Amino acid sequence: MKETTKATIGRFCCLCCLSGNETICIETKMHYNELMQETTFEKELSFVGDKQVFIIGVDEAGRGPLAGPVVAAAACCKDQKFYIPEKLKKDFVLIRDSKKLSAKQREKTFAFIEERFYYGIGIVGVKTIDRVNVLQASFFAMKSALTDLRRKLLSIGSLSSGKLEIYDGMYLLVDGNQTIPNISVKQEAIVNGDSTVKSIAAASIVAKVVRDRIMNDFDKKYPNYGFIKHKGYGTREHMDALRRFGHCPIHRMSFRPVLLSIPENANKRFSKVLKPNKR
Repeated sequence: MKETTKATIGRFCCLCCLSGNETICIETKMHYNELMQETTFEKELSFVGDKQVFIIGVDEAGRGPLAGPVVAAAACCKDQKFYIPEKLKKDFVLIRDSKKLSAKQREKTFAFIEERFYYGIGIVGVKTIDRVNVLQASFFAMKSALTDLRRKLLSIGSLSSGKLEIYDGMYLLVDGNQTIPNISVKQEAIVNGDSTVKSIAAASIVAKVVRDRIMNDFDKKYPNYGFIKHKGYGTREHMDALRRFGHCPIHRMSFRPVLLSIPENANKRFSKVLKPNKR
């Protein structure tokens, strides 16, 4: 086989190309580009000059886990001109999709967000999740986060006083493909917004860090399940613990893997053991 030199590799973008596997190469580059994609204030800047006072990013954490609450955050940059000083560019770069940061990076970036953003937090527990379903619980958490943020903005005089439930002077950028229902505020949904819009990314980091801290505390209360490692997601370790110890008070009983982990339900169909929601 011809010896591969650095000069030879230099003519190709990666070893996949060198081996002739261009399909893998394309997938690798797409994955790399996704990981390296930076969020910007481009969307927020498009509103500068409008009558909207605060452009707010909204996101949630914890829809997928089998245990624990769903947490939402609403975040808006303190500087609504969205200027990034040169000396802070490296810090702002880390405000991206929380899933693309390590736990250590999220904690560090959360501290920076606390300095540069106003934010509100909403937390909805497992009883409500099981009662209304996790999607609706996420919307409840988002509304709670907005109420919390508005209260803070009112306290510092950034918004005019008035009824707390009226969100005049706000425009929401919501991560995902659905806006928040039954709320009197201008908003739009942005698919993959946590990967492109800086304010949404900030909200995603706040929500993730807050929820991880909650799950770390639950790990002390329910040490058999390893919540400090998987944060309630359905990992093999978590499923093994469910089968061994059964469910605990923070498990979501409306989630299939939790219900089917109960011995008497093991051989039943999910529809037979799921309790219908009361209307």
